[in-house]
Amino acid sequence: MESQPIAIRTVPSAVTGPVHEVVRQAHEELRQLLQQRSEVMRRIGTVKQTIVGLANLFGDEVLSDELLELVDRKSGGRQPGFTKACRMILMEANRALSARDVCDRIQERMPPMLARHKDPMASVTTVLNRLVAYGEAKAVALENGRRAWQWVADATSGMEPALAILAPQ
Repeated sequence: MESQPIAIRTVPSAVTGPVHEVVRQAHEELRQLLQQRSEVMRRIGTVKQTIVGLANLFGDEVLSDELLELVDRKSGGRQPGFTKACRMILMEANRALSARDVCDRIQERMPPMLARHKDPMASVTTVLNRLVAYGEAKAVALENGRRAWQWVADATSGMEPALAILAPQ
């Protein structure tokens, strides 16, 4: 089969000016939307962390079924999914956790879940990296240089305003 030369079409400069402007505007809008998404994910993380903290203090019964589901605490009669388990572990932690830390905590709370995975550390690492891609977690470096993951929340923990409401006046 004989190869055909590739035709290169040039675009007149009168057209490229407006095209470049449209591309520039689209790029700027995309950048702003991604920033907004990041801020929204941080706020969602803070609110979820607050709700989980309150449920830990006062019990899940203070939350509606819908709210339990939104913060991934309702099991629905079956064992929660692996991603959900990793999410809960990170959300409830008060510090960044290594993949080993997450594995250990899943082992303590839901041992059968890890038994289903050929390489639990690899599975946990994959899930934690996905949570980063979703904007729910962030990867950080520990003092020893190892990688760890932390639930994304606002700079303040989010618990102070909620607990201030509960504090006696």
